[in-house]
Amino acid sequence: MELNKYNKFLKINKIAEQGGGEKSIENQHRKGKQTARERIDKLIDKGSFQEFDKLVMHDCSEFSMEKQKIFGDGVVSGFGKINGRDVCIYSQDFTVIGGSLSKMQAVKICKVMDFAMDNLIPIISINDSGGARIQEGIDSLSGYGEIFKRNVKASGLVPQLSIILGPCAGGAVYSPAIQDFIIMNKTNSYMFVTGPKVVKEVIHEEITVDNLGGAKVHSTKSGVAQLVSKDEEQALEYAKKIIKFLPSSCASLSPCYSFDKKNDLPTTVNLLDVIGDNNSHPYDMNKIISAIVDKDSFFEISENYGKSSIIGFAFLEGQSVGIVANQPNFLAGVLDINSSNKISRFVRTCDAFNIPIITLEDVPGFMPGSVQEHGGIIKHGAKVLYAYSEATVAKITFIIRKAYGGAYIVMNSRALGADYVAAWPSAEIAVMGAKGATKIIFSKEAKTKKNPDEFLLECEKSYTEAFLNPYKAAQKGYIDEIVDPKDTRDKAITLLNILKRKKKDPIRKKHGNIPL
Repeated sequence: MELNKYNKFLKINKIAEQGGGEKSIENQHRKGKQTARERIDKLIDKGSFQEFDKLVMHDCSEFSMEKQKIFGDGVVSGFGKINGRDVCIYSQDFTVIGGSLSKMQAVKICKVMDFAMDNLIPIISINDSGGARIQEGIDSLSGYGEIFKRNVKASGLVPQLSIILGPCAGGAVYSPAIQDFIIMNKTNSYMFVTGPKVVKEVIHEEITVDNLGGAKVHSTKSGVAQLVSKDEEQALEYAKKIIKFLPSSCASLSPCYSFDKKNDLPTTVNLLDVIGDNNSHPYDMNKIISAIVDKDSFFEISENYGKSSIIGFAFLEGQSVGIVANQPNFLAGVLDINSSNKISRFVRTCDAFNIPIITLEDVPGFMPGSVQEHGGIIKHGAKVLYAYSEATVAKITFIIRKAYGGAYIVMNSRALGADYVAAWPSAEIAVMGAKGATKIIFSKEAKTKKNPDEFLLECEKSYTEAFLNPYKAAQKGYIDEIVDPKDTRDKAITLLNILKRKKKDPIRKKHGNIPL
């Protein structure tokens, strides 16, 4: 090769890797943000990144855009490895015309998404963009449509993770919304359909960027973001962690890693002490989860949304599993709109990617009241039973304490197709609690008694003894066995090993109609 040709090659590559140039990079760093390439370098195994379309430029000439042609056109895309596993990735470059989406940027993104689907490997997107490139008009909008179409095609086929490390507004928000997990950074990321200026102009509401679409809002109120990081480095580490729990595609089994009995066994805890003797006493379900799964392996998702439930990934003797649990420490573990949405989405994610689901149940029922009813608790609660019923992965349930009414049924009961349901001796499987049931059954008779309150108290004790236990359910085969709490981990591991051979194809139809 001629020396001048080789030098030209080196020069062009160096220019391309500078994105918007030194000043734009300095501005990015001044905001506490990394560049697109710096983010990829920290996410991907060293030396493994293979880039696509490094020299692509836009072809727009309106509004003097021919003077703003920059190699890469605002996104760095390609594939590489995370902890030795293949992933596809694209990272928007804010230093190039604000990372705005052009027709050619969309072409680059679609190419890497197609590559991921063809080769059955996960897709990670790093979002940092001002939105559609206005100068390109409908071309940029059509580009979003092409991306959305591929997000839908990839859904349930390969894992999709979106890391928001800057603005993500307008049409741009819908690509992350279709993906499996969204990670936001609490200092520099935000998502909204319309920004504060438009909100003020249209509905005369004054609101800040953070209060409209910051990480706190989307992780506590809307439920849009599953994880929030303290900085960019942690956001990238979260992505690495999620990838570790997920298979590369729906065609693979959930990951299984080596297990070290010396270091990976959980700390021994007296589980009966955790729940206590009083069935109305709140306790932290996280303590039970930690005592069952491999040491320090539980990774909670959506921690601050729908807090009466807990979801997350863990390992059991190195096997990746999904954990779903009620949280008695918050609203007694009741199912409300947010917790129902949270659980149903997670169950469907696990099922899509062949990850066994372990359910730890302590639920007193659905949240009552007009706010919940008018908000659609019927519809949202139905999502949970739909998700569990539809799931064909291994489904294991342990009833820890309360399992009342319809909430007992929707939390992966035998009736919905659970593979195994066990109860602790502390379990209370009934239509409702003793006090409520007693008032309904004996209220008329109590009026005829000399001391109605004393009579009702005695009836409550009788009801508790007769129904608030796991024995009736065991006698009728609704639960498979009553287990000693200390054996819960071993039982779960034994069942997981057997259920690896489970094969259950879904009913042949186009698709069901989940109550969205």
